[in-house]
Amino acid sequence: MNRTKRIVARTPEALAKAVGLPAAEATEWRVQYSLLKRLQKIVQQNGLTHAEVARRAASSRTRVTAILNGNLDNVSSDLLIRLLGALGYQVKVTVSPTDAAA
Repeated sequence: MNRTKRIVARTPEALAKAVGLPAAEATEWRVQYSLLKRLQKIVQQNGLTHAEVARRAASSRTRVTAILNGNLDNVSSDLLIRLLGALGYQVKVTVSPTDAAA
């Protein structure tokens, strides 16, 4: 019987390390996750349907549903920013040094 070792990753950095990806990818995941969580909250708070979000963003309902369900495969940060913009929000970016850079 082939057994696989289960790994629990609690942060994007831990996940990237576990699968052998560079730390920079973890940073991208963290940004996308933050954008996704904010998008989900806005949709919920405003009682928007996936179809309404898709209409406003000129995207497909299927794609919007996948994104709002947390599927970020082949989803860029740009797309998440466009979805937020279509709902009347702007994204501001803050850059600060990490502990490793200090």
